[in-house]
Amino acid sequence: MTAQAQPVDVPRKPFPWGKILAWAGLALLLFVTLFPFYWMLRTAFTFPTSAFKNTSSLLPVDGTVINFQRVVGLLDVQRAVELGGTGQSIQFFLALRNSIIVSALIVAGQVTFCAMAAYAFARLNFPFRNQIFAIYIAALMVPGIVMTIPNFILVRNLGWINTFAGIIAPTFLMTPFAVFFLRQFFLGINREVEEAALIDGADVPTVFFRVVLPMTVPAVTTLGVITFINAWNNYMWPLIIGNEPAVRVLTVALGVFRSQTPQGSPDWTGLMAATTLSIIPTFILFMFAGRKILDSIQFSGFK
Repeated sequence: MTAQAQPVDVPRKPFPWGKILAWAGLALLLFVTLFPFYWMLRTAFTFPTSAFKNTSSLLPVDGTVINFQRVVGLLDVQRAVELGGTGQSIQFFLALRNSIIVSALIVAGQVTFCAMAAYAFARLNFPFRNQIFAIYIAALMVPGIVMTIPNFILVRNLGWINTFAGIIAPTFLMTPFAVFFLRQFFLGINREVEEAALIDGADVPTVFFRVVLPMTVPAVTTLGVITFINAWNNYMWPLIIGNEPAVRVLTVALGVFRSQTPQGSPDWTGLMAATTLSIIPTFILFMFAGRKILDSIQFSGFK
C-alpha cells in the first residue's frame, strides 16, 4: 500500500494591478491623442448647414465631401456662400506650395549645417571646444519667443519682410537641439573607421561626407522629420513675417480663413476640411521615413 502524496499549495499570483493601471493609462492617453483627429474628420465630412445639429452623433451629420470641394476652390463663390462658407478663397494650393517650399528649405539647411557643426563638436579638437558647446546648448533654455523681436528687426533691416528668406532665416542654418541631437550619434561611431579612411589618404571633409554621414542616415532622417514637422506647424513667425498671400503658409492661411466670419460664426466644416488636407503631407512623410526613425532608435540603443 503506497502512501498518498500530500497536496502542494501553489502560491497564488498577485493580481496584476500594475499592468492594468499601465494599460488603462495608455488607453486614456491614446484616446486623448486620437479624439481631436476623430472630431476633425467628423466635422470635415458634416454638411455645412448641419454642423450644429445632433452634436451628440458619433458619425458625420448628413455626410458629404462638399467641404473639401469648397476649400480647394471646386465650387463657385455663390454656391459656397449658400452652404455657409465665407465666399473668400483660402488659396489652398498656393498655401500648400508655400508650406512645402519653406519646410523643405529649413530641413535642407538644418540637416546640412547642423551635421557639420555636430561633427566638429564631436571629433575636431579646437580651443575651448567643450566650453563653447556648453554655451551653445545653454541656448536651449532660452524661450523662442524672446528672440522674436531681435529676429524681426534683423529681417526688417535686411528687407526680407513678406519673403521666403525672411520666414526661413531664424532656423535655416542650425538650432541647438539639432546640433546636440546629431553630436550624440557621431560620438557613438567607432573612431577606427575614420582613422582607416584618413590613413588611406582621405581628408576630413571626405571622411565626413563619404564615411560618417552615410552611417548616420537614420539619425539624419529622424532630424529631418522632426524639423519638417516643426516648420510645417509653425504659425507665429510666418504670421509676423509673411502674411501676404504670395508667401502665406498653410497655418497662416487657416488662421485667416477662420477669421473670415460673414455668417456670424467661423466656417467650422470648411476649416476642419482644410485642416484635414493640411496634415496629409506629414502622414506621407511618416510613411516613407518611419523605418529610418526606428533604425535610429535601434542605433542609439546599441551604440
